[in-house]
Amino acid sequence: MAPAQGQFSDHSDGADGKGGAEGPSVPPAFLTAIDALRSARLRPELEVEPTRPPQRLAPHAYALEAAVVDGEDDLADGRLVLLHDPAGHEAWQGAFRLVTLVRAELEPEMAADPLLPEVCWSWLTGALEARGLLYGEAGGTVTRAGSHYFGALAERRPATQIEIRASWTPREGRGGVPDTASHLMAWGDLLCQIAGLPPSDPADAAVVTLPQRRGPQVP
Repeated sequence: MAPAQGQFSDHSDGADGKGGAEGPSVPPAFLTAIDALRSARLRPELEVEPTRPPQRLAPHAYALEAAVVDGEDDLADGRLVLLHDPAGHEAWQGAFRLVTLVRAELEPEMAADPLLPEVCWSWLTGALEARGLLYGEAGGTVTRAGSHYFGALAERRPATQIEIRASWTPREGRGGVPDTASHLMAWGDLLCQIAGLPPSDPADAAVVTLPQRRGPQVP
């Protein structure tokens, strides 16, 4: 499988988000952070691919989408966006920001747990902390939505979906670049956990090179 070239947005020269990460207007720190994402080691149940990034959240952005796949079933899906403002951002308290959306359908027993939102948020922070990652300014929402079917769809059983929207500032390391590969691995751990998969030893993860394939669409 060939490595994905990816898509990123660079508003300093009016780019439309298409094409590879080349050109004098793209900061070297941002390119290094993207290269680390492409080399991350993730569980084999995860299918990951680049997707079009948001256009107005930051001067530079790169986005990935992923699904946890079991045979023909997508157990969970999500999107992770890396934002970069070389001048720094007061609200972020840094020059980089990670933004995510994760969602999955839940079993009825779990959906009925009144502590579910708190538990899901702890899965996110716990995934970061389990990999020893330092971060700041974390915030987000956990939404639980139920669907009941009627009429011609009455035979379907009620369904509950959980959705986590969150963002955090990764601690910058050498050269002002955060360890984006480890943050992506932690995000993958969160996706697998919300999908209901058992924990796995990170050392058993397969190398993922972000193949160009059709994945879940996250509106």
